[in-house]
Amino acid sequence: MSDTPPQNPDFDSMTRDIAEVPAVEVLVTVAVNLMSAAAVKLGLTEEGDKYKDLDEARKLIHALGGLLDASATEISSFHASPLRDGLKSLQLAFREASLVPDELGQGPGEKYTGPVYG
Repeated sequence: MSDTPPQNPDFDSMTRDIAEVPAVEVLVTVAVNLMSAAAVKLGLTEEGDKYKDLDEARKLIHALGGLLDASATEISSFHASPLRDGLKSLQLAFREASLVPDELGQGPGEKYTGPVYG
């Protein structure tokens, strides 16, 4: 064991690092993180149903829909298209996983995307 206290992060350095990241990259990274978390909560990962929680998945998918809607004019279609496709896939997976599916247009994120059809 070491008697040396743990090093505190260099917040000035971290701030400079994030300052160099373009906004589009931050938005895409956040969207991908939301998509990944939603996939886990939908039971779509190797762990299957171990972490499945549809209430949590709904929140994540809804937040993703809001982020994509709000940033649509800020990110190019090069970035937006695959994110929208991922959102739709998650919305469809949610609908399939639900014992009592939401009415069309009432599912997670559909406030932003409109009804999602299979």
